[in-house]
Amino acid sequence: MDVSTYIDAVFADIRRRDPQESEFHQAAHEVLAAIRPVLRAHPEYAEARVVERLCEPERQLMFRVPWVDDRGTVQVNRGFRVEFNSALGPYKGGLRFHPSVNLGIVKFLGFEQVFKNALTGMSIGGGKGGADFDPKGRSDGEIMRFCQSFMTELHRHLGENTDVPAGDIGVGAREIGYLFGQYKRITNRFDAGVLTGKPVGWGGSHARTEATGYGAVYFAQEMLATRGLTFEERRTVVSGSGNVAIYAIEKAYALGGTVVACSDSSGYVVDEDGIDLELLKDVKEVRRARIAEYAEARPTARFSARGSVFDVPCEVVLPCATQNELGRQDAVALVKNGVLAVSEGANMPCTPEAVEVFRDARVLFGPGKAANAGGVATSALEMQQNASRDRWTFEQTEDRLAAIMRRVHAQCRTTAETYGGDADDYVVGANITGFLRVAEAMTAQGVI
Repeated sequence: MDVSTYIDAVFADIRRRDPQESEFHQAAHEVLAAIRPVLRAHPEYAEARVVERLCEPERQLMFRVPWVDDRGTVQVNRGFRVEFNSALGPYKGGLRFHPSVNLGIVKFLGFEQVFKNALTGMSIGGGKGGADFDPKGRSDGEIMRFCQSFMTELHRHLGENTDVPAGDIGVGAREIGYLFGQYKRITNRFDAGVLTGKPVGWGGSHARTEATGYGAVYFAQEMLATRGLTFEERRTVVSGSGNVAIYAIEKAYALGGTVVACSDSSGYVVDEDGIDLELLKDVKEVRRARIAEYAEARPTARFSARGSVFDVPCEVVLPCATQNELGRQDAVALVKNGVLAVSEGANMPCTPEAVEVFRDARVLFGPGKAANAGGVATSALEMQQNASRDRWTFEQTEDRLAAIMRRVHAQCRTTAETYGGDADDYVVGANITGFLRVAEAMTAQGVI
């Protein structure tokens, strides 16, 4: 069997069947390109059509979400849940509430989640969901009514051993609370492990809020260490200013870095004295305001609505906003300005062209399915605590998180060296490590 011909045929079939899902195509292409040496070594995976089965979700749900706004007007949104692969455990992945959400976006996120979850070494499959609902500017009452309607439909597909959603963009502790309350009301069960990302007071885990951002920084730290470097005094840029970005900034400071810039959809701020984390939290988490308000309150900062946060010279970049935010031109500018490491806190924030620039320049590049695996790993730790009716301290949970990220990093390097010869190729290492674990389980479980 000619592996290249086979992979090209699989990808062509994906594009033919789902022609409008460009983000899913991008995610699938990255995995398919990386696993070629695996298929040469293990032709049985191709013979059993593991790749084709892995690229097709086990179940795709799309449903109407009607709700009533504060004016008494009926609104209708569209909800999604893609249960992608359960070979390793119950479907696990977040819910995203954002106007950009569509089936292609959810499929790309769910596909990435399969490999990310496999990399953690924990018993969780991959899935993703959400709705094209925008919580920005909505009252708590409107968000509650939307969440209740959303869960009224979704609840029938969930369960601690079936599908366990969490939060994502637009879905934080408030939304998780409303979703869980409706699930409990409908089912008459306090199944704490059916949703993760809950507040600590009623079943949540310490360090879950911080986990994705912390994990991306831990992964960057491990990459830097391979070249005898540390975060100490490293000039760092973080894109975004949401949950992941805020806690990536927090951990970068804890390791001795200096974060000089962050952003939101309206522009970016540069603060040469270092981003004031408490002020940023006040602007984004309390006021829920635009990043420009940070600059207005901070004399040392400047706001720009033009250009890109990636134009700011730095040594470490943590893209923590959204998919495809960092393109080839941004990557070229970063390389020119001396970037050493890029660790993806968001899902697929770097375009394929940007990744190619980083790899050609020998910049340490941690792909999201490895670098931001800390969030889902801590969700799985929350599930463990729920199952045992236990609650760990922040320090216990963070220690587990740090150990998991070190293990993910080590696995990526070992696998990359085994199959590609270059231990620094984390794209190859992450994709192959995740694929092997899922493929072995799928093969063992038969054609299902």
